[in-house]
Amino acid sequence: MRTVLLAGGSGTRLWPLSRRHCPKQFIRLLDETLFQQAYRRARLHSSPDEIVIVTGSAYEFLVKNQIEELGEEVLHDQVLLEPCGRNTLPAIAWGMRRFADDPDHPVVVYPTDHLIGDGMAPVVLQSVPLAEECLVTFGVVPDRPHTGYGYIKPGDALQNGYRVAAFHEKPDSASAEQHIRDGALWNAGIFLMTPRLFFEECQKYAPEIAEASLPGEYSLLPSISVDYGLLERSGRVAVVPLTVPWSDLGTFAALHDASRQDQFNNVGDAHLFDTSGCTFIHPEGKRVAAVGVSDLVVIDTDDALLVCSSGATERVREVVEELDALHDPTVLEHRLVYRPWGSYLVLEESRFFKIKRITVKPGASLSLQQHHHRSEHWVVVSGCANVWIDGETRLLPQGESTFVRAGAVHRLENRGQIPLEMIEVQIGEYLAEDDIVRFDDRYGR
Repeated sequence: MRTVLLAGGSGTRLWPLSRRHCPKQFIRLLDETLFQQAYRRARLHSSPDEIVIVTGSAYEFLVKNQIEELGEEVLHDQVLLEPCGRNTLPAIAWGMRRFADDPDHPVVVYPTDHLIGDGMAPVVLQSVPLAEECLVTFGVVPDRPHTGYGYIKPGDALQNGYRVAAFHEKPDSASAEQHIRDGALWNAGIFLMTPRLFFEECQKYAPEIAEASLPGEYSLLPSISVDYGLLERSGRVAVVPLTVPWSDLGTFAALHDASRQDQFNNVGDAHLFDTSGCTFIHPEGKRVAAVGVSDLVVIDTDDALLVCSSGATERVREVVEELDALHDPTVLEHRLVYRPWGSYLVLEESRFFKIKRITVKPGASLSLQQHHHRSEHWVVVSGCANVWIDGETRLLPQGESTFVRAGAVHRLENRGQIPLEMIEVQIGEYLAEDDIVRFDDRYGR
């Protein structure tokens, strides 16, 4: 079995937990990220060389770091980087193109931002014979009417599935209830198909995508979903019912439903008095208490706080739209930012200074770089730094410091066996991340 993992996203629906540069599949909502869960699921039926990940270029190192955290090696050309977002049909086409060498070998396509319970892999394997004749989609057997999901109406029975009679977009309440009475299924966004059949149907209904030279022409393709661009038009589509636990975790209400709750339906670590139906998510170590409230969502991060009614969580994207119009930095990224060499956490900043905690992975190094508008003071907290400044190299052990003047060409490297942690104090009139000139970078940035 071969697998395409879709790992795009915009990071708006679970703000401030998710950000544009770190959408929900990469944040630790549970023990592992949703992306890591999806990769583990793929490994149940696919070897690493049978797995391709399609993601945005901004997420390249998030993807690679999170695969490595699972103890897996990232293979050459395993990660396909979209130059721009083009929705699911072009993304799937690019992934399927990678497996066109064996056009009759089935490929399963998983989203990486959904919560999917155990038992998915056996259903996929049982559906392989159906995928020889049809484009197979999977539909979750609903337990209630839901206005946040699309629906698939099954038609005539096929081997362990049904021919699709109709697709329905996200409905209003009355339509959702009618879909339930009609036996419709929630559209899970999971697919199983062979490259041959996929491209045959694409040639009929989306020829510009079927014929595109990828990745060169990717940015020229229309932005279109696989449902609208292909599945709703093709007459060779089947649906297989799913009874495994599933949620797209598209709102904080969905996250609440999928999380462990106390006897009063509260989620989160807090001291609660006469409180029910609430969700509390906050930084570790912060004491939270609530008295006499109900049906609230309280999401606290280092740099943003969201408070909303549990019935209004779908409107969080309106908040993000307004903040985006104001160019608010909390839309883009967290104070904790991941890089291919490690991470940095912004501890404090003002107009003329910024303080960071920098963590460099063993064997990693920052680029050989220069800043025109800021100087930097480095203090080693743990580990030992190998520092290169204007042609001079020195070792900087724990407790020692050094100064990098504005304009100096410099590099920081960790040649040790443990993570290197440093405090960096930046001083200058312009402290944005784009004040950087790279002369050499092992990560190709």
